Amino acid sequence: MKNIEIDDDLYLHIVANTQFIGENASSILRRLLKLNETTQQTVLLEESADKDIIEKPLSDNLVDNESDTGETSDIEALDNNSESVFNFINKEELAMQRGAVGRFLLILAALYRAHPNRFRVVTEICGRDRLYFANSEAELAASGSSTKPKQIPDSPFWVLTNSNTTRKKMMLTKAATSLGYNNVDVEKIRELL
Repeated sequence: MKNIEIDDDLYLHIVANTQFIGENASSILRRLLKLNETTQQTVLLEESADKDIIEKPLSDNLVDNESDTGETSDIEALDNNSESVFNFINKEELAMQRGAVGRFLLILAALYRAHPNRFRVVTEICGRDRLYFANSEAELAASGSSTKPKQIPDSPFWVLTNSNTTRKKMMLTKAATSLGYNNVDVEKIRELL
């Protein structure tokens, strides 16, 4: 993979033409330039000793520029074994869910898959009188009445599901923030619900 330097307006144009979560810059450019996946273009690059080539990270979840905001969407800086949740979200699968609970569980499962070693931090998230996340169904059930605990798919964690969509969005916000996502990414995660 080669790194290139591009102007901010071009970068934003590429980001604006993202069609699905996780689409990479190469796929976007191939589509915009009407190149198919098998087309290979040979480009000769002269390396210059006096000029570094800077790669601007591109994914649909990056619109802010690190140098402008001081924030970074590079979640891997927090945990070398983790990836971004956007690599694990399947929008088609989300759309097939009948209700907010199904979407909520899928988003949490994606967060767990992206950050299995750090996900335990969400168990510290709680309301005034009850837990939102726990290591067992019994732990959630004991924290209040009518909690309707459900296991987060493919994880050892459980979550309270008897709350309205606004509360679920708040829980996602706190979970994503606890896992190190910046404000832009947190908002995108919330809006998936």
